[in-house]
Amino acid sequence: MSKKLFVGSLSWNTTDEGLHSAFSKFGEVTEAKVITDRETGRSRGFGFVTFADPAAADSAVSSLNGTELDGRAIKVDVAQDKPRGGGGGGGGRGGFNGGRDRW
Repeated sequence: MSKKLFVGSLSWNTTDEGLHSAFSKFGEVTEAKVITDRETGRSRGFGFVTFADPAAADSAVSSLNGTELDGRAIKVDVAQDKPRGGGGGGGGRGGFNGGRDRW
């Protein structure tokens, strides 16, 4: 079973390849992705690294959290699952008077 890590405070210059290289020292990395802005393509300053072996991921967290990568001290932690569901929300009853018409 694989384990995904969140990597924060990345340098704007960190690439997918750089992320992969920094973390592969701890075990088999199945994916390393720097998250980019959809419109500009510029890094958003964080990314995710997925390890094939959970023990390797744990080792990477304890060894790399707070260390420097591309000139910045990075934050490394186990990624939290993103809740699945219906997008951006808002409450169910929008509109005039919160959906309570007073006619």
